[in-house]
Amino acid sequence: MSRLVVVSNRIAVPTGRRTPPGGLAVAVLAALKEYGGIWFGWSGEVKGQPDADVEIISKGNTTYAMVDLAAQDHNDYYNGFCNSVLWPLCHYRPQYIEYNRAEWAAYKRVNDMFARKLLPMLQPDDLIWVHDYHLFALAQQLRKLKVRNRIGFFLHIPFPAWGLWRSLPCYKELLSFICEYDLIGFQTNDDLIAFHNCVKFGLEVDSDEEGTMVKDGHRLRAKVFPIGIDVKSVSTTARQSRRSATRKRLIGSLQRRKLIVGIDRLDYSKGLLTRFHAYERLFELYPNQLRKCVFLQVAPESRKDVEAYHDIRRELEEASGHINGRFADFDWAPIRYLNRSFARGILMGILRAAQVGLVTPLRDGMNLVAKEYVAAQNPRNPGVLVLSRLAGASRELSEGAVMVNPLDLDEVAEGLETALNMPRDERVHRWRLMIKILRQNDIRAWRVQFVNSLRESAA
Repeated sequence: MSRLVVVSNRIAVPTGRRTPPGGLAVAVLAALKEYGGIWFGWSGEVKGQPDADVEIISKGNTTYAMVDLAAQDHNDYYNGFCNSVLWPLCHYRPQYIEYNRAEWAAYKRVNDMFARKLLPMLQPDDLIWVHDYHLFALAQQLRKLKVRNRIGFFLHIPFPAWGLWRSLPCYKELLSFICEYDLIGFQTNDDLIAFHNCVKFGLEVDSDEEGTMVKDGHRLRAKVFPIGIDVKSVSTTARQSRRSATRKRLIGSLQRRKLIVGIDRLDYSKGLLTRFHAYERLFELYPNQLRKCVFLQVAPESRKDVEAYHDIRRELEEASGHINGRFADFDWAPIRYLNRSFARGILMGILRAAQVGLVTPLRDGMNLVAKEYVAAQNPRNPGVLVLSRLAGASRELSEGAVMVNPLDLDEVAEGLETALNMPRDERVHRWRLMIKILRQNDIRAWRVQFVNSLRESAA
């Protein structure tokens, strides 16, 4: 059986019994355990010297291959083109785009470096699975090195519509690079349609009914593979948290008030500021909720070197202070804003303790927190998920969640009021609808479907 070679911007080498962070790491490690192979990517280290040697760590049937980035490459490729151009572009936030040619050149240079470092490790029948927007150009660089292996790509974030994609000065060249893959996976049908439109109007290449297109003799297939979670693991971890001191402290501090929880990276795509304002609107529209609920927002800082993220942190601190100053009482603060990270077990315990999960991104590829909230619930007395229509997860969970538009503060406030007052029978019914879908489309189903599709393209 062919080996699987996974390439991502960052890799996670498992250490002891520590649970790997995030859905990508869980899926990749499970796939490599089954098929054997290599996980290649950036080590997370920034060194002064470019073109560093590859560090190899072998564990069982898996090889972890890591390469450092030079300081200039980290700044121009990662902070620059990846997170100041592609991230805001794909999340429909063009006002944050800061494009320059030097950073575009660095993006291509790092993708080329990844390809050259990976090349000596490849075997002729390896299946190569590349992840996310950092590596749009990797297949093209591998093809330049005469690599003929089948190469698949999965995009974890949204793909922008043609009208937005064409605003990128290098849109045509980057789009042609993406078309060097053999299989491309997207989170939702919206992303798939957007990609087909970009290829059609940007490169004048049409696709057939099965989503297959041919460019310069190369056959590419694009499909939807919505990523899932390890439902059993989340449920078990959340259930075991009942004995934790942290969870007991949290529940005790609520004094029988209902808990609304949000867990997100500190990012403008998550809609945190509008979420805070919508929570404030809840008390304006429904003053009966004063003193009856607490909103806990966990938002660890990310991308500290990108200026836009400094502004978000300041705005959230000001908004939380304003809301508490306006509504708080001697023994109650309506909002708790925590700008730091917590262990996964603690987070799953918080999700299980919350009567409402508030997930309202302005744009999100999937949003696994929404799925984790559902999986973490007590089946006999579950909480309610209030979910943005603009999250990829809404395509699967719309029948069970309370759906809202995050830009409509009144609608989010109404959704919170509905969730806080929902009777138990309805909560159980909605939860069962969602958990059934999560079990069908779990993390194993996602990776098996993608790898099998890539293997079929190789045939």
